[in-house]
Formats: sequence, structure tokens, C-alpha cells
Amino acid sequence: MRALNPRFRPSNSPLAAVGRLVFSIGANMQNEEGKITELYIPRKCSATNRLITSKDHASVQINVGHLDENGIYTGQFSTFALCGYIRAQGDADSAIDRLWQKKKVEVRQQ
Repeated sequence: MRALNPRFRPSNSPLAAVGRLVFSIGANMQNEEGKITELYIPRKCSATNRLITSKDHASVQINVGHLDENGIYTGQFSTFALCGYIRAQGDADSAIDRLWQKKKVEVRQQ
């Protein structure tokens, strides 16, 4: 039955080797300057480290601005991504608070 299927390619055929080569080359998706040309780059949830898929329409990405000692915005920010699962559980507020408490030590924020 497999021999009749036109999509079937044994693993030792030359077409299978070419398919593996194209996949390994295409997985990088960078141009000559080194700029990433991928159309979709998946994110990871900052709280659970889960992959945020393209179908997770409840996910959010929040930028928290950094302030100087006078309370003026410095132009820098920290980005946190939350998946829809965390938001549906009602843990988004505590997750952002926990992540920022950890991050503000790194950026020396008050």
C-alpha cells in the first residue's frame, strides 16, 4: 500500500535527503545581512515558560517602563508575555508582580 502512495518516500531515497537539507537550511530564515526574515516568531510565556501559539488570542505582551531616581521615564522597558492560560486562571496580576520584583533587582529600579 505504501508503494502506491505518491507521497511516500523511503528514508534512503535522494528526495528524502534533499527534503532534510531544505528543512535544515530553511529553519534559520536569515538574509545575507543576518536580519531575521521569519514571518512568525513564537513567544514564550514569562510566567510559565509555555510556548504562546499563534492561536492563543488571549495572550498579552506588556512593556513596563524603567524610571530614573526622579521618577522620569528613561526610554528603556522590560517586556513580559503572558499566555491565555495564566489570564484565564486569574493569575496574571500576581505573575506580573512576581516577574517585576525579580526583574527590578537586575535593572536597579526602586
